Amino acid sequence: MYAVIRAGGKQYRVAPGDIVKVEKLPAMSGDSVKFDVVAVSGDEGSIAPAKDAVVNAQIVESGRADKILVFHYKRKKQYKKMYGHRQPFTAVRITEIAFNGQRFTAPELPAKKVKKAAPAAAEAAEASASGTAAKKSAAPKKSAAKKSVAKKPAEKKAETKGKKK
Repeated sequence: MYAVIRAGGKQYRVAPGDIVKVEKLPAMSGDSVKFDVVAVSGDEGSIAPAKDAVVNAQIVESGRADKILVFHYKRKKQYKKMYGHRQPFTAVRITEIAFNGQRFTAPELPAKKVKKAAPAAAEAAEASASGTAAKKSAAPKKSAAKKSVAKKPAEKKAETKGKKK
């Protein structure tokens, strides 16, 4: 089961559960969006025009794509111009495709697991908070070697004038 949707002047072939990067949408992350449907395929090898088809999606994230460098160059004319561009996008997850009374939904995403702090790190944090941790003695720092100060050009001229006589 897939559908062809139109978003941002482009067409995308999507199925339930797909994550697609489309042109920037004004909605925020977590919002749901409906797309214009161009064609729908319910069976293998058959495509039907979308009269009453609906494609629902949920916005996953918004961002900007990698930088594209644009370089203009004219040989023998000493002309070079370069600038970059980062296209904004919105990533959407297709949650449902519905047409002719049929609904094809995407499977639910698994819940994210919360990581617990490592036991050694937790003990160290408690010890430092209570003040019982032994402080490490740092090695004494070496002082920087003194350098001779270079004479200023005005001082050099004065010395050379006095030596000529």
